[in-house]
Amino acid sequence: MTTATDAGTVTAPAAGPVIREGLSAEEYHADKTSISSSGLRALLDPGCPAQFKYDRDNPQPPKKEFDFGHVAHKLVLGEGSQVEIVDYPDWRTLDARDQRDNAYAEGRIPILTKDYETAAAMAFQIRQHPIAGPLFEAGTGRAELSLYWTDPATGVRCRVRPDWLKELPGLALAVDYKSCRDANPEAVSRAIRDYSYHQQDALYVEGVWRVLDPQDVRFVFVFQSKTAPYLITVRELTQQDRDIGRARNERALRIYAECEASGVWPDWTGAVTEIPQIGMPTWDTLRQAEEFLQ
Repeated sequence: MTTATDAGTVTAPAAGPVIREGLSAEEYHADKTSISSSGLRALLDPGCPAQFKYDRDNPQPPKKEFDFGHVAHKLVLGEGSQVEIVDYPDWRTLDARDQRDNAYAEGRIPILTKDYETAAAMAFQIRQHPIAGPLFEAGTGRAELSLYWTDPATGVRCRVRPDWLKELPGLALAVDYKSCRDANPEAVSRAIRDYSYHQQDALYVEGVWRVLDPQDVRFVFVFQSKTAPYLITVRELTQQDRDIGRARNERALRIYAECEASGVWPDWTGAVTEIPQIGMPTWDTLRQAEEFLQ
């Protein structure tokens, strides 16, 4: 059974699929009873369970450089934390910093006028885009629903929070919006590799299946450059990369379940009795061996 709730007490069975509406981003990310896509990614190289455990138990304040992305999301999705525009050219004056700190203290996102104007221009370009515009059309979807389910293979409680979810006849369409420095397809491809977005894709598809039980699920990335003219790249992941992401998630879930059961959160090396060897990355070893070991 799936139960839709507000940000209060969840009334569905603890192991069942749940939709939570009205849950703040802070509450969502503070949840230690379930694991998200970013958590699963942090368990695998270049991360490790020990670092994941420390970061989960010692959460750091949100990085201020993420404020722009939060504002861009709010303007594109129509939902999010309240924004406070600080009418200064930068944060160097005491008055600007005081206004910024007061906004943080009261749960608002402070942003300089020039940066807000950039975010607004980006949102305008999204609305004009022939593909992204209809995807994010107001009233056609729901923003930032929190979906919870239990992985049947490991018993681990999982969660995802699609930026935008469109429930169409026979299809659930999850749309993920990312503002970035460079939105050209080659840069997007590298970002998928560097940030393991193929794991995000696979887990979100799995979560939508588990919680909403649609006939079909699609996951779409919308990347937008933060520099004018704010160009946009809309893409779906290849099936092979999604399969790799799913396999990575399965391994990370097993690691997480084992660590939770044993209470042991190993680092990159784990328990060894001999000092392991290390070498250069494979490509560099091959290149230099070809040049010098002839």
